[in-house]
Amino acid sequence: MGEQPAQSRKKAAKRPPGAPSAKKSAKPESHLAMVRRARRINRELADVYPYAHPELDFRNPFELLVATVLSAQTTDLRVNQTTPALFARYPTPEDMAAAVPEELEEIIRPTGFFRAKARSLMGLSASLRDDFGGEVPGRLKDLVTLPGVGRKTANVVLGNAFGVPGITVDTHFGRLVRRWRWTDQEDPEKVEAEVAAIFPKSEWTMLSHRVVFHGRRVCHSRKPACGACPIAPLCPSYGEGETDPEKARKLLKYELGGYPGQRLSPPPDYPGRPAPPLGAG
Repeated sequence: MGEQPAQSRKKAAKRPPGAPSAKKSAKPESHLAMVRRARRINRELADVYPYAHPELDFRNPFELLVATVLSAQTTDLRVNQTTPALFARYPTPEDMAAAVPEELEEIIRPTGFFRAKARSLMGLSASLRDDFGGEVPGRLKDLVTLPGVGRKTANVVLGNAFGVPGITVDTHFGRLVRRWRWTDQEDPEKVEAEVAAIFPKSEWTMLSHRVVFHGRRVCHSRKPACGACPIAPLCPSYGEGETDPEKARKLLKYELGGYPGQRLSPPPDYPGRPAPPLGAG
């Protein structure tokens, strides 16, 4: 019994200056206050991750489209390790549409669900060849007509290959924006709509990258590194993860933890190490 106050004081001492307290969180936050806090989080993340970028390797819209389809239910790293051989064999939609299914499946096998993904890749390639002159269209309504391409994939391609702003709601993005109380929606399209209303359209694409970067490096699903989080004072969910700074730092991933990133060919300003190719250990 006598040790409880000391433990409470120790836990409180770990809270970063300005981090939300239980007393503060009990008071409802107005919508305006939430918007201001959300926009400040975005600015803070821009300072932490000035090098944020799409973590799929690509050289043109077709490669990004294919890589994004392959990224379902696997990591960007595994996709990046698989696509060099894929694009060497099938560099254009015409080539991929004419692929022998079993040969295509074997190349993309490391990404999982390779039979379904092969059908999608051959189908979207045939559609690009037959309906769009062999070019990836730059409009959402056209992209979502392609086999295996939903709104999330379309926004990735539009934002990063065509410069058309879009919010990409993947598992990391959805998890963080709910933790930050920007939305309580679970449906990706509803999450996209509510978050889009908070930010200027010009911020949508980079906001997506920053949030996903933070989710992969710091704000993990099972054990967030709260004690090493640069936006802890702005987070209403602070304390769900490890609050001890030393222990939290050991949870950091990729360049923040001193490990390789996900891209084999990262942008020049990326401060971490490239990922190893497939089979390199």
